[in-house]
Amino acid sequence: MSRPRTIVAVGGGSFRTYPGNALDTWLLARTGKARPKVAFLPTAAGDQEAAIDAFNRSFLERGALPTVVRLFVRDAIDLSALLLAQDLILVSGGNTANQQAVWKLHGVDSILREAYERGIVLSGWSAGGLCWFEAGVTDSFHVTELAALQGLLGILAGSFCPHFNSEENRRPRYHAWVGDGTLPPGWAADDGVGLLFEDGAFVEALSFLDGGAAYRVEPHAAGVRETHVPARRLP
Repeated sequence: MSRPRTIVAVGGGSFRTYPGNALDTWLLARTGKARPKVAFLPTAAGDQEAAIDAFNRSFLERGALPTVVRLFVRDAIDLSALLLAQDLILVSGGNTANQQAVWKLHGVDSILREAYERGIVLSGWSAGGLCWFEAGVTDSFHVTELAALQGLLGILAGSFCPHFNSEENRRPRYHAWVGDGTLPPGWAADDGVGLLFEDGAFVEALSFLDGGAAYRVEPHAAGVRETHVPARRLP
């Protein structure tokens, strides 16, 4: 029996802010490989060198085979061959709108859809969690003003809101946009929490921090309904 197609959308936090975190360990194990090939797409962060250095350091220490896919100064001729040879693809946080525009120009959007169909494990935090859905909440257009962003990869149905417990205006804005139909129903995640989807269906929430949770947000007669989903704390 083949392994289910896997996406883990993380609300926030990564190997840079939480080196050695348990979710990275879980993702590597999910590949089923002793020395998994891991690609990092830091597009949303503008291919920031500090993020790249943290990625290489973290995954080399774990015995993985890391590859960085730069698009601002592109050094890979065949992106499809490179990305589809991976066991795990990680997507950085940053500016989701810019990420999507650059991906489309370089054809990365269609490659990631193919990677999903091939069973390559896909994950990312913040912008790297949001990108897999149809739409969601972003600060791409101003650092303090949130916006509803449509037209994302759409591999997962519905919308997503990261940083649900760490940025106070995320919850009210997401509630308002789901309630009035600006955004489709969807999911929110606290920092440190990853939402595991298999073959497009939500399975469970995983956390590498104490007290984290996920949330299902849907329209309701009273406006909106939020359902708390406890996260399983990873060891």
